[in-house]
Amino acid sequence: MQKTILDVRRLRVAFRGYPAVNDISYQIKQGEILGIVGESGCGKSLTALTTMGLQPKVMQASGEVNFNDKNLLENTEKEWQKVRGEGIAMIFQEPMTALNPVTTVGDQVAEMFQLHQGYSKKEAAEKAVEMLNVVHIPDPTKRAKAYPHELSGGMRQRVVIAMALACKPSLIIADEPTTALDVTVQAQVLDLLEELREATGTAIQFISHNLGVVSQLAENVVVMYAGRIVERATAEELFANPQHPYTVGLLGTLPRIGMARGELPSIPGAVPPLDQRGSGCPFVDRCSRATPSCTAEMPEEVELSKVHSVACHHL
Repeated sequence: MQKTILDVRRLRVAFRGYPAVNDISYQIKQGEILGIVGESGCGKSLTALTTMGLQPKVMQASGEVNFNDKNLLENTEKEWQKVRGEGIAMIFQEPMTALNPVTTVGDQVAEMFQLHQGYSKKEAAEKAVEMLNVVHIPDPTKRAKAYPHELSGGMRQRVVIAMALACKPSLIIADEPTTALDVTVQAQVLDLLEELREATGTAIQFISHNLGVVSQLAENVVVMYAGRIVERATAEELFANPQHPYTVGLLGTLPRIGMARGELPSIPGAVPPLDQRGSGCPFVDRCSRATPSCTAEMPEEVELSKVHSVACHHL
């Protein structure tokens, strides 16, 4: 049995009483890659930030984020500093904003070893070069002396991955790590994450709006909409047998070889704002299957099999 690394239970993150993340639960096991997908505004990134204790101060989090059998939501700031980097590390969407533009990339990677593991400046610099080599940056000794703007987008993302891996965390949260990259570099970054997972056993929470990318990497997938989990399954089951209307709609928007030219299919409407989410299903205004019961009552998550569950009134 694989050890459970992260156990999120009934997590709720609210702004002025309105839940942006609403009663979600999921687990990640050692060495697992869990994909979390959904449109912008569905709560993917906020869930990740809350897991790291980085949610905006104006938001109130409740529930449990259990990591190594401790609820992180009860952490003091000093305790958070130990968890971040050593226990859980994060790869952000845009590496140019995640990196300090006036500090060399080598110094930024080295700082991880100095802060968390007590290395001397010289030792940390040597470890930084080693980490740049691990993530396949060519001529790492030379690149360590470069500033972020002197590197390509793909190389900058590799530097961020090197920083995330520096302290050998149990869990890496990758928040849209390939969005700003071209397709070729995107594939290289995905291959690198998979390679590092196999080599280190690190679990990965991979957040994306792109189901095509998630299908390449994740073993299990959680679909979020308007702050709630609407469907979860193994990647194989989800792509072969989607059940929630939202998941079906997302898969329908993917381009396919042989598809006729013209506009790609889309889901009409948009994710509702926080103050316009009623007591019923949050997808009701965009759903072709909607009935009065959908407006009146929030659907419970129903287990269709050991590897597949859906929150919908019409199964």
